[in-house]
Amino acid sequence: MSATPGPRAVAVVLAAGLGTRVGSDGNKAYLKIAGRSMVAWSIDTLTRVPEIARTVLVFRRGEIELAQDTIRRELPSATVEFVEGGDSRHASESNVLAYLATDIESGSVDIVVIHDAARPLAGPDMFVTALSVAEEFGGAIPAIPAADVVRTSADGDVETMTDLVRVQTPQAFRATALLGAYRAAAREGFEGTDTSSCVEAFTDIDVRTFRGEQRNLKVTYASDITVAERLLTRR
Repeated sequence: MSATPGPRAVAVVLAAGLGTRVGSDGNKAYLKIAGRSMVAWSIDTLTRVPEIARTVLVFRRGEIELAQDTIRRELPSATVEFVEGGDSRHASESNVLAYLATDIESGSVDIVVIHDAARPLAGPDMFVTALSVAEEFGGAIPAIPAADVVRTSADGDVETMTDLVRVQTPQAFRATALLGAYRAAAREGFEGTDTSSCVEAFTDIDVRTFRGEQRNLKVTYASDITVAERLLTRR
């Protein structure tokens, strides 16, 4: 458990996807950047957030040995729990919430933080802010202005959209509300695009945005690897 006051929080790192756009033959979460896999960068950051009591790595089906060996080799002192993911992001989140359900219902888990392994540059401060906002309001998502989004009108005019944002992770939510939302989604056959979409569809908690960071990029394309490598090396 955390040695400092604060929410009894669990951090979930999602590493159950593929990597086709980044040019990887396998799971991009295990790509080495600046001498360490992306998933290890994220989990190492979590070890430096005292408010987080537990860390769960969601691995892709068939990759349990890869996940465990990577953490054992790159972060031998880290304590990590492992949960098998599903066929989609939503299914992976459902699996990890089912794994945590007993602890959430008993009150031993107050906040759940969801983070993408493909965002290795999120620093400890982002997790601390997400936890604080979620504890106060119910939900927290980082966002940055999407200044490069345009639309074309029927007559061919191009207009820049100024009121849109790009959502990032880590996203944090009160655990009981999050669990309830995913149980309701299962009953309704609903599958969200990200965690916040499911929470907003099935709860009335106040999900607040906080300022994300431009450097908190998601490694999606091969060019992103070069940028992430440069930034992680500076860190």
